[in-house]
Amino acid sequence: MEYSQFEKAIKEGNLEQVQLLIEPLLLASEPDTQYEIAEMLVGTGYLKEADQILQHIQFLFPEEAQIKIDRAHLLMEIDQEDEALLLLSSIEPHEEVYPQALLSLADYYQMQGFYEAAEQRINQALDLMPDEPLLKFAKAELMLETGKYLEAVRLYEELKRDQDEIASIRLSERLAEVLTAGAAYEEALPYYEESLDHHVTPDLLFGYAHAAFQAEQFELAIRKLTEVKTLDPDYFSAHLLLAQSLLMIEENDRAYEAIMEGLSRDEYDKELYLFAGKLALKLGKTQEAEDHLRQAIALDPEYMEATVTLISFFHTQERDEDVIELIETVSKDQDDWSALYPFAAEAYAREENYERAYEFYSLAYTDHKEDPLFLEKYVYFLLEEGKRSEALEVGKLLASLQPHEERWQDLIDSLN
Repeated sequence: MEYSQFEKAIKEGNLEQVQLLIEPLLLASEPDTQYEIAEMLVGTGYLKEADQILQHIQFLFPEEAQIKIDRAHLLMEIDQEDEALLLLSSIEPHEEVYPQALLSLADYYQMQGFYEAAEQRINQALDLMPDEPLLKFAKAELMLETGKYLEAVRLYEELKRDQDEIASIRLSERLAEVLTAGAAYEEALPYYEESLDHHVTPDLLFGYAHAAFQAEQFELAIRKLTEVKTLDPDYFSAHLLLAQSLLMIEENDRAYEAIMEGLSRDEYDKELYLFAGKLALKLGKTQEAEDHLRQAIALDPEYMEATVTLISFFHTQERDEDVIELIETVSKDQDDWSALYPFAAEAYAREENYERAYEFYSLAYTDHKEDPLFLEKYVYFLLEEGKRSEALEVGKLLASLQPHEERWQDLIDSLN
C-alpha cells in the first residue's frame, strides 16, 4: 500500500504529499519496504526524502555497513561530503563491504581531483580482492583520466580476456579510446572495427576516422567520414577532417567541395573558414580565400592564425595599405600580436611612414631575434635611417646566427 501511495505522489509531482507519507512509513512499515521506497525516491530525484528514510534505517541497524555506503553515496549527491566521508571511514577492514567502501572513497577523491588518494584506495581494495573485475575497471578508468595510458590499456585488455562489457561499457570502445588518447593510432584501429561490428554510431565512426587519419591511412579515414555524413549530415567535425584527408591525397578540388559543404551547414565555425581560406589560396582562388579568411576573423577578432594567414597573403601581393589597416584593426585592443609586427614594419616602410615602421621594427625585434630574414630587413632599414649603433647590434646578432656570411662581418667592420 505504501509503495503505491508514494508512486502516485511522485507521479503527480506532489512533494508535500511525499513528505507527509514518510513519517507513517517509518513508524509502521518493515525496514525492507522502507529501503525499497528509499530506492524509488532516489531514482526519481527525491534525494533528501530518501536520505530521511535511510537515516532511519541506519538508526535501526547501526552496524549495517551496506546502509552506510548507500547513505554515503546519497549524501555526496546532496553536497554533504563531510558526513559521507565519516560514514565510509567508519567501515572497518574486517567487514565484508570494506572493499566497496574503499571504492566509494576512491570515486569521491577522483571526482575532487585527488588522484593519488583515489589510486591509493583502489590499490588497497585490489590487495583484498585482486581478481574483482569492477575494481580493475575502476583503476583502468582512473589511469585513463590521469593520462597513464599504458597501465590503462593493460587493465582493459586483461578485463577483455574474460568479458566484452563491464558496467555497460564496451571494452573494445574503451581500448580504442585510450589507445587513441595515447597516440597509438594503428593499435586503436582493430578495436574501433570490433566496436563497429557491435553497433554503429557517428561518434564511433568519427573516432575511427580520426585514428585512421593520424595513422596516415587517409583512404580509410575518407570512407569512414563519408559514413558519418550519411548517418548524421550535421556532424560538423566530419567535414573538416574529410577535407583534410582529401587534401593529404592531393584531391584538392574535392577537399574544397567538402569544406564548402561543411560551411553550408555550419556558417559559424571559424576553423572551417580558415581551412577554406588556405585551400582556396592553394587552388589560386584568391578572392574566395580573402573572403573566407575575413569571415574567420569576423567570427573571432583574436583568431591569430587566420589573421597571420590573411596578412601574409596581403604581404606577398604588396597590398601594404590592407596590411596596415588589418593590423591596426586587430592589434589595437591586444597586448601581444608580435607575429604581425614584421609585416607591419615592412608595410609602413614601403609606404614611407618611417617613424611608424621603426616602432614596429623595434616591437618585433624582441621576439624575432632568431629570424635572420627579419634581422636582415631590420639592419638595412636602420642603416637607411642612420641608426648606426642599433644597426651594429643587429649586425653582430646576424654574424652570430650566420657565421659563414662574410657580409655581416664586413658590415660590423665598416660600422666600427
